[in-house]
Amino acid sequence: MEITDLTPAERRVWEAFPRGDGVDFREHPEDSSVDGAGWGPERTVRAEVLRALLLGAGRAEEGRVAGLKIKGARIVGSLDLRYAVVDHAIRLRDCWFERKPLMYGAQLKALVLGYSTLPGLTAATVRVDVVLRLSCCRITGPVRLQGAKLSALFLQGAVIGPTAGEESDEPPLQLNHVEVGTDIIANDLTVHGQLRLNGATVGGQVSLDRARLLAPGGIALHAETLTVGTDLRAHRMEAHGMVNLTGSRIPGQLNFAYAVFVNPDGVALRASSCAIGEMWLRNCPPVQGLVNLRRSQFDLLHVPAATWPEKIRIDGLSYRTLAPHLPAQERLPALEREESGYLPYAYEQLAGAYRTAGDEAAARTVQLAKLRRHRRTLPRHGRAWGLLQDVTVGYGFRPLRAAGWLLALLLVGSVAYGLHAPRPLKAGEAPDFNAVFYTIDLMLPIIGFGQESAYAPAGWYQWLSYLLIVTGWVLATTTAAGVSRSLQRQ
Repeated sequence: MEITDLTPAERRVWEAFPRGDGVDFREHPEDSSVDGAGWGPERTVRAEVLRALLLGAGRAEEGRVAGLKIKGARIVGSLDLRYAVVDHAIRLRDCWFERKPLMYGAQLKALVLGYSTLPGLTAATVRVDVVLRLSCCRITGPVRLQGAKLSALFLQGAVIGPTAGEESDEPPLQLNHVEVGTDIIANDLTVHGQLRLNGATVGGQVSLDRARLLAPGGIALHAETLTVGTDLRAHRMEAHGMVNLTGSRIPGQLNFAYAVFVNPDGVALRASSCAIGEMWLRNCPPVQGLVNLRRSQFDLLHVPAATWPEKIRIDGLSYRTLAPHLPAQERLPALEREESGYLPYAYEQLAGAYRTAGDEAAARTVQLAKLRRHRRTLPRHGRAWGLLQDVTVGYGFRPLRAAGWLLALLLVGSVAYGLHAPRPLKAGEAPDFNAVFYTIDLMLPIIGFGQESAYAPAGWYQWLSYLLIVTGWVLATTTAAGVSRSLQRQ
């Protein structure tokens, strides 16, 4: 391409390229690329001119670093850099693109398209050595970056996806299997459709603070087997549709503080089979939809009781610490919401978390709730025996309750037999009658004070003695069972 074939606008770009100088076509700094379709020839540059410069037509001046640096241009035609090796930085800020750039398989130094408006971007398997920046872009078509290898990716403030009333047959933002050396920064990102991160590997963090992922009834964030070097932050994120993190590996924080999850007719949050350091759902409103945390492992799980939805799946979930620290009575209702029914393991996990926090009383409350829940699964005779243990000694977790029952029975027997002493079996040979020790002899046959064998009650006092003997044995048996269970736990 000869310089004589260029328009005045293109000649400015051509002459600035060897020096790496910028060309600013904007009439005002606040010009928006959204209006670029109406810009005139004084701001129009053909994509083939840019391609020619990047592929060797423009050479750096001595002592200068050549590069493409344009602001506020209307770029017509297709910027086709498929399989190209470009050694110059590409910075096309505030530009309007007539057609989507094609960069499949390209090797680039840096690509900056911030604040630009594009109908899409095809750059699967692209390699960018320094940075790929799409900050504050408005991209109406799909962004295809599958398998890309990037040093860093910036998407903050970008709006990606079809405009209102339009539909797309593929996810608007495709980052599946990308390899990012440092971070993905996507604060304030808006995606009208699915953000796909399946199989991606990020050396640093993924930041989705205040992002809006809008895929009602579908999958808003598809990030199965995502691997992150440090944290995934999503403060105040708003997700309409399922957030799917199945099989992800996040050694630091998965931080959903103040986030909103809305998928009332399906799964709102799926983080099953994950290995995560800390998961935070602090100050989140109640999740609208099902939460699935099956088979995941957390060091810290920070979930307020009010955040859990009506249905959860927590089979195989393990965690070391549960926060915030709440009374056991506030945590237990969530275990009743398990979709598959009674899970003994879930109660053991909760009790273990309380023991880790040093709250043995709460741990015992959880264990008692577990046995009560288990009782509902037993046949009728098993439920009766369990109810008896619960009422008498609280399955061994309430030992003072047994002492209360024994004291009450001792008081009843002592008063009854004190008012009407039983007759001695052998007159003149019986020891002096003592109503208290006589009652103890009846209730605890393993202890003998010589009273029961020396006296024989009659009438309803005899029936009272039978009652004391039976209840004494029951209390002794249930107390022994409870003590044995406590020793086994320890």
